[in-house]
Amino acid sequence: MASNPAQRTTRAAVAATAVALFVGTQPLAAADPVPPNASDALKRYNELSTQAETLNEEHLRAQEELANAQGALDQANRDIAGAQQAQEALRGQVDLLTEASFQGARFSQLSALLVSDSQQDFLNRMSALGVLAYDNAESLRGLEEAVVKAEDAARRATEATDSANRAIGEIDQRKAALNQQIDEARDAYRSLSPADRRALNDAGDMGPIPVPAGKAGEALAFALSQRGKDYVYGSNGPDTWDCSSLMQAAYRSAGIAIPRTTYGQAKIGRSVTRNEVKAGDLVIYYSGQTHVAMAIDGLRAVHASTEGVPVKVQDIESIGPISVIRRVVG
Repeated sequence: MASNPAQRTTRAAVAATAVALFVGTQPLAAADPVPPNASDALKRYNELSTQAETLNEEHLRAQEELANAQGALDQANRDIAGAQQAQEALRGQVDLLTEASFQGARFSQLSALLVSDSQQDFLNRMSALGVLAYDNAESLRGLEEAVVKAEDAARRATEATDSANRAIGEIDQRKAALNQQIDEARDAYRSLSPADRRALNDAGDMGPIPVPAGKAGEALAFALSQRGKDYVYGSNGPDTWDCSSLMQAAYRSAGIAIPRTTYGQAKIGRSVTRNEVKAGDLVIYYSGQTHVAMAIDGLRAVHASTEGVPVKVQDIESIGPISVIRRVVG
């Protein structure tokens, strides 16, 4: 292809998604770290920071879907290469059979009878005639199938490339919106009073918390070990986190791979009710499913809240309205 479809498609499948996500931003994303009697400035900071986390998770989702689009394009290109190789091999086989038929292998039942020296020779010639006809028919069928596969793969690659081109501008827009929102939130943080900053920076319970045996307990132990570390939008650790990267790293430490975004994490494992919550469950918050915490027990959860707030333990209900609870193992 004239241009590199792999690079162009990366932005591909995300195109339609990017538009929808960018337009449909949810107003709340992060957990609410602000007490009811907070100052107006602190409330404003929380509003801006939660909006920034929503954009952050949506941008991460776009990148994730972009990677999926890249995978689809790569597969289409592999299919094209395989089909083209098959075509070349089968064309060669058909050409050989055709050439053989014109150079002596071409004979009818009558000619086979006329040139045969014996009955056995005739049977041998008839058998060769049947094999040649069968091989030629099979090669032609294979060649037709290879051509169809190549055409289908080329169509898929073209669609993926077109989609990628449409997505480029949308992803750039999403990133620009995220950066602007983060800047506003950080400006608001810098304007807070020392008392407001102390309220945000409170790491809460830093004491030992027992965890159950098993993979969920291992993941929880990791998440708890990160208490006190800072939140940074889009961070993947190990010194700073956002809400979904902390959950992903926690389960990775237990040998379990989970998606990077809150949206992906809201679909893994199995759903459990609020009354069934136990250690290691992922609690997804807000109607837009834009924040996630890990349950410690039926009352508490550990999470990375938002910038200016360290990873900490909070009451499950105080973090925000629960959308869904997912059990990753068990």
